[in-house]
Amino acid sequence: MSSPDRLVYMANQIGQFFKSQGVGKAVPGIADHIRKFWDPRMRAEIVAHLDRGGAGLDPDVQAAVQTLKKAGT
Repeated sequence: MSSPDRLVYMANQIGQFFKSQGVGKAVPGIADHIRKFWDPRMRAEIVAHLDRGGAGLDPDVQAAVQTLKKAGT
């Protein structure tokens, strides 16, 4: 698996964990988890992946990564 594929997999796993909380809590929860626990290079790569179209990212994860992008994280 290439790095973006691995990050997509990891981000979607986080998304699955938060999914049961509903979009209102899931999206901020996913973004917060990525912000707290991912290395800055990993965060930059997932944002870059989103900028390239975000292939494979679940909708809640896409929204969370967009939130990180807007925050400059």
